Amino acid sequence: MTTDGVVYSASGWVGTPADVVPALEGELTCDVVVVGGGYDGMAAALRLAERGADVVLLEAGFCGCGASSRNAGQLTNAPAGDPQFLAMMHPRRLRDVVRFAEGAVPFTEKLIGRLDVDCEYERTGNVGAAVTKAQLRKAKRNARILQKLGGDAEFGDGRDLGLPDTFLGGFLERGGGHLNPGTFALGLRQALLSSGARVFEGTPVHAVEPDGRGVVVSVPGGRVRAERVVLATNAYSGELAVAPKRLATPVWVSLVETEPIKSERLAATGWTSRSGIATQHNLMESYRPTPRGTIIFGVRQLQKSRGAPGAREPEPTVVADLARGFHARFPSLRDVALERAWGGWIAMTPPWLPVAGEAAKNVFYAIGCNGHGLAQAPYLGTLLADRIAGDDLHDDLAAVWRTRPRFAPAPIFSAPALRAMWAIDRMSDRL
Repeated sequence: MTTDGVVYSASGWVGTPADVVPALEGELTCDVVVVGGGYDGMAAALRLAERGADVVLLEAGFCGCGASSRNAGQLTNAPAGDPQFLAMMHPRRLRDVVRFAEGAVPFTEKLIGRLDVDCEYERTGNVGAAVTKAQLRKAKRNARILQKLGGDAEFGDGRDLGLPDTFLGGFLERGGGHLNPGTFALGLRQALLSSGARVFEGTPVHAVEPDGRGVVVSVPGGRVRAERVVLATNAYSGELAVAPKRLATPVWVSLVETEPIKSERLAATGWTSRSGIATQHNLMESYRPTPRGTIIFGVRQLQKSRGAPGAREPEPTVVADLARGFHARFPSLRDVALERAWGGWIAMTPPWLPVAGEAAKNVFYAIGCNGHGLAQAPYLGTLLADRIAGDDLHDDLAAVWRTRPRFAPAPIFSAPALRAMWAIDRMSDRL
C-alpha cells in the first residue's frame, strides 16, 4: 500500500528468504523443541545444537519474520523502561537486571563476530535524550540511577554528546550502537540452518501438552514428542494455553524511514555522533541514522492488539503523527520525503523486565523484549539453553528468573492507558 508517497511494507530491512524451509509433516521425537524462530528461539536452538542436543525448532512464518527483522536496530545496554519507574517497582531486583542488560550487548557483539554476520553494525552507543527542560532533569536523574546500579551511562549536554540541535542533552549508554536487524536475523537463521538443528518453517504450533513421558507439541501436519520445550513465542505467547497467563501483552510498534539525505544536510543538524536516540517521553521517540544515508524513526504510539496479533501495516494516522515528531526534532529536514513505513508486534511483560522460567513441567519460557530484544533476546535464549543442557543457573539468568509462572495484570498496557500516555507526551512537548 502507498499513502501520501509512503510505501507500507512488511519490513524496511529484508524480504522473505528464497530458501524457506518446508513445514513439518508427520511425527518426530527429539530432546528439545523450541517454539518460535525469533532472536530468542534461534539463539536457544543454535546453542542447544552446538552442545549436542537433538533440537527441533518450529516457526509459524520464517525464522526472523517478526519483530526480529522489523525493529529499529538499536542495540542498547540498558533495561527497557524508565529507570526511576523500574527502581520503584523492582528495588531488590533491578541491580541484577542492569547487570544482565550490560552483559547482553557484548554477548550479541561477539555473536555477530563469531557467526561473521554482515549487519552494518556501528558501535556508537545510544542516548536517552531530552527535548524539554523537564526531560533534561529526568535524563540526569536516570543517569544517576543507572550509574548507582552499575550501568555504563554518562549524562551530558546535547553538544557534548553530538546530538541534533533540538536535543538539550541526555545520558549516553556507551555500550552498543545500531545495526541492520534484518540481516542480523537472517544471519542467525543461516547459522541455525547450517547447524545440527532441525528447522521447520510455516509450522504454527497449536498445542503444547506435558505428559508423563515429556511433552507433546501439536502442529497442523503432525506432532513432535520431546523431553523439554522452550517457548520463545514473545508477542504470540497468549495463543498457547500452556504459557503463563498474562505473560506478555502484544503491542504494535510503527517505524518510518526517510529518503536518503545528503551528508552535509545531516551534519548541519548537529548530529555528529551518529548515536541512536530515544527520547525521555512516556512513549519514546527513537531516531537513528543508517549507512544508506536515511533516518529511521518510530514508536511515539503503542497500539494494543484486539485478540491474537496478526498481519497488519502501520496506520496512516500514526505515520502522520510520527512525521510531526520528526519535523519537530529536525526542522531543517521538513522537506525530506518519507519513503516507507512498517512495524511489528513486540511483547511487553507485566514487570516491564525480561523474564524466564518454567511454565509447566519441562516447559520453559523466555522473553527478553519490552523493546530491547535486539541485545537481550539472543543472550537470554542462550542462557536458557545452557541451563537446559545441564549448567548451573547463570547469575544473569537468575536475575530474570521467575520461580512461579504467575504475572499480575498490567493495566498500563491497556488501550486507554496507552492513549493517555500519548496525550500527556504531547502536552509536555508544549511546556
